[in-house]
Amino acid sequence: MSVFDAAAERYDEARPDYPDELFDDLVALARIEPGARLLEIGCATGKATRPLLARGFRVVCVELGERLAARARRNPGAEIHVGRFEDWAGDPGGFDLVFAATAWHWLDPERRYEKAHEQLGRGGHLAFWSALHACPPGFDPFFAEIQEVYDEIGESFPGDWPPPPQPDESTEIVATGLFGDVAVRRYLWEVRYTADEYVALLDTFSGHLEMPADRRAHLYAEVRRRLGERRVRRHWEAVLHVARRLDM
Repeated sequence: MSVFDAAAERYDEARPDYPDELFDDLVALARIEPGARLLEIGCATGKATRPLLARGFRVVCVELGERLAARARRNPGAEIHVGRFEDWAGDPGGFDLVFAATAWHWLDPERRYEKAHEQLGRGGHLAFWSALHACPPGFDPFFAEIQEVYDEIGESFPGDWPPPPQPDESTEIVATGLFGDVAVRRYLWEVRYTADEYVALLDTFSGHLEMPADRRAHLYAEVRRRLGERRVRRHWEAVLHVARRLDM
């Protein structure tokens, strides 16, 4: 996670905002009213924090990266704690919603559900989602073409190409025995980037930040050469999971 901390300012500028519809659905599915107390895991710079603060919720955030946390503190009204969620004492039973936006997969799978359950009050909800690259029918051919460069520098895509839709994780949630009444919603949206904007986006992903400098420089030069003056169409997919806390 330290790689993201080093890119805090770039992260906030380059990463996309989540769709308003996602937050509308989250509020409805979690049955939360303005004034409710929310706990966000891994808030980064506050991409998900700001829309919920604007809707009148109280948001407490736990962020591992000190620079990301410092950036998140610029969001008026957010309470930011620096630390690892799995080790954070928190306020057991004190939250109406525990949520993670593009951070849930970084948590310890042996602890995350138990810890979230512990922090939620009776009738509270857990929610998580990630914003990932999507390749629906008609996606920009640039992404197939640029795979040649990734292959050339030894940084091939680690899986099927094009990537399949994100999985529904309802079965995993229910199997914990801690949550039920799982609701799943999918969102697909498009963002257009200039070559420089797209390179700035790539410079916020862990795989690119950790890439040897010579490989990264070659890749970014090829991105700029191949895009030229045109904008690339990148699709994003988010899969929202919302589940009710079960009493034990």
